[in-house]
Amino acid sequence: MDARAYVEAHASGFFADLKEWLAIPSISADPERRDDVRKSAGWLAARLRATGFPVTEIWETGDPPGSGQPAVFAEWPAADPGAPAVLVYGHHDVQPVDPLDEWRSPPFAPAEEGGRLLGRGASDDKGQVLFHALGVSASLAASGRAAPPVTLKMLIEGEEESGSPHFAGLLHRERARLGCDVIVVSDTTMWSEQVPSMCTGMRGLLDAQIDVTGPDRDLHSGSFGGAVPNPLHALAALLAGLHDAAGRVTLPRFYDAVLPLSAAERDLLARLPFSEKAWLAEAGDSRAAAGEQGFTTLERIWARPTAEINGMWGGHTGAGAKTIIPREAHAKLSFRLVAGQEPADVAAALEEYVARHTPPGIEAGVTFGGPGVRASHSPIGSPAVRAGRRAMERAFGREILFTREGGSGPEADLAEILGAPLVFLAVGLDSDRIHAPNEKVEMGLLLKGAEAAAYLWEELASAGLISGAGPRP
Repeated sequence: MDARAYVEAHASGFFADLKEWLAIPSISADPERRDDVRKSAGWLAARLRATGFPVTEIWETGDPPGSGQPAVFAEWPAADPGAPAVLVYGHHDVQPVDPLDEWRSPPFAPAEEGGRLLGRGASDDKGQVLFHALGVSASLAASGRAAPPVTLKMLIEGEEESGSPHFAGLLHRERARLGCDVIVVSDTTMWSEQVPSMCTGMRGLLDAQIDVTGPDRDLHSGSFGGAVPNPLHALAALLAGLHDAAGRVTLPRFYDAVLPLSAAERDLLARLPFSEKAWLAEAGDSRAAAGEQGFTTLERIWARPTAEINGMWGGHTGAGAKTIIPREAHAKLSFRLVAGQEPADVAAALEEYVARHTPPGIEAGVTFGGPGVRASHSPIGSPAVRAGRRAMERAFGREILFTREGGSGPEADLAEILGAPLVFLAVGLDSDRIHAPNEKVEMGLLLKGAEAAAYLWEELASAGLISGAGPRP
């Protein structure tokens, strides 16, 4: 039986298992659901053990261990000790479900609806994790082997939807056992069901707050206006100066390390059937595209760094007039970063920019919500990405294009700490309503994902990867 026939023959059992897993409300952000997150980890470990993985373990996270949410580790060694090692990453925790009254069916009572499976976690990320179990079974059935052609490892964390606060620590702690030659990520989306694609990168993130102060109290604008510096004026000037007339960010050295798109990547992005009018309608009925000049909309949201003002406040904002010079003003900012940029460097550049442009009589400080998240990038010509593309093309029977994603995740930590390249193999869609009510997944696409995973191990085994690369010292 070939891989496709095996997947189709076992589809009903796969979806029965997935529904059982989706019924567990593993919301990592809700302290009252800690037991459910642990139950979800236990369910997955048992399912992978039943699939045939000889090693399945639940790993505690946090300091002390157990203060975080549990991750699941599984390993299935190849018969050939010289075969490459592949690590599959995903997560078993899910987002909260509010507002509950907008769901068409209970979020943890998964329901089929016209070829779609509704339920929290259906697409993000339980469905895309579980298709790997079906995929490895299909691979073994098609080849007649007792073990996959690569040493297959899985690391499925339980805190991704809470920002992966303990994930880097877990990677450092267990990096010897996680040593691998390539990392497969199944937590992204394709362009569409009709235009299957592979993600090749995700932007990083840094968030900051600027606090501006002037006089030690609010002042009467009739007595002092025009004669003392106004914190709101100073903040407005700082924020307005973040971009030049061409839409470029003005922080010092901001673009120095940016990895530019290659001509081949720009060509492949241009081949995607993108409608700016339709995209603007989905973007809250925005009236026009905007941003850095010289780049398309897709290039701006996938491959160029940004600075965004998320909120600003100060002075009187209530009903009626209050004619004052306010004592303070504040703003929240976020920066989406791309390959080559380091969050610490951008943080230092913002502090330098604010210090340089703060007028006399005003004090300004910058604080950050954390160290930030680095961007991840997978070169389209790498052996691992080419292998992933061949696997996807075998499953879908057509050319696979490339996309990127504007969001952020722990992928950069995976690549950096484990010292291995990333391959994104996923079948979610932007229309899956992840993080929103009525999250769904296309059931046929999950089966295509399982089939592609079955082919992927064979493709990676013959891709010329250097076995034994392992983690960096």
